Amino acid sequence: MAVTPPVCDFGRPAPDFSLPGTDGRTWTLDDVKGEKGTLVMFICNHCPYVLAVLDRIIRDARDLQDLGIGVVAISSNDPEAYPEDSFENMKKMAEARGFPFPYLFDESQEVARAYGAACTPDFFGFNKDLALQYRGRLDASRKEAGPPDLRRDLYEAMKQIAETGRGPEEQIPSMGCSIKWKENA
Repeated sequence: MAVTPPVCDFGRPAPDFSLPGTDGRTWTLDDVKGEKGTLVMFICNHCPYVLAVLDRIIRDARDLQDLGIGVVAISSNDPEAYPEDSFENMKKMAEARGFPFPYLFDESQEVARAYGAACTPDFFGFNKDLALQYRGRLDASRKEAGPPDLRRDLYEAMKQIAETGRGPEEQIPSMGCSIKWKENA
């Protein structure tokens, strides 16, 4: 089912976290914070919306890091219900795809709840002061990648945030699969 997250709550502070990464390290928000901003992405291994644009996510992450934006990806899905999203499979994907950012496992789902993550992919763009400035889509792709010349909404928004500290007033929400919440959580 496709879920569209709420619009950007400008200025909302980034919740802190301490999560294990696929690289064997534990990461905090402070560890991933960029000099000019921070992008926190909620993704997973199995979602067709994520898989359709994963190459673009990786491309944009690299380009944003060049602008001084810190980038991190978090998977919060229930691996009991979705074994493809297990920590072991996250490690395999991060290595196979050469993720240029930490890929973290939110086993308790507390971080996803703190951020208000609704779907995969879900993007949270913060300025250098860790105040939310973007809660929009990567681009106009859906379950299939759109044409290569699509406007890079996420990249352009984060570039603006790096330059001005403010995100665009007009934002189009991301669309994807719902976060797979644990039944008893």
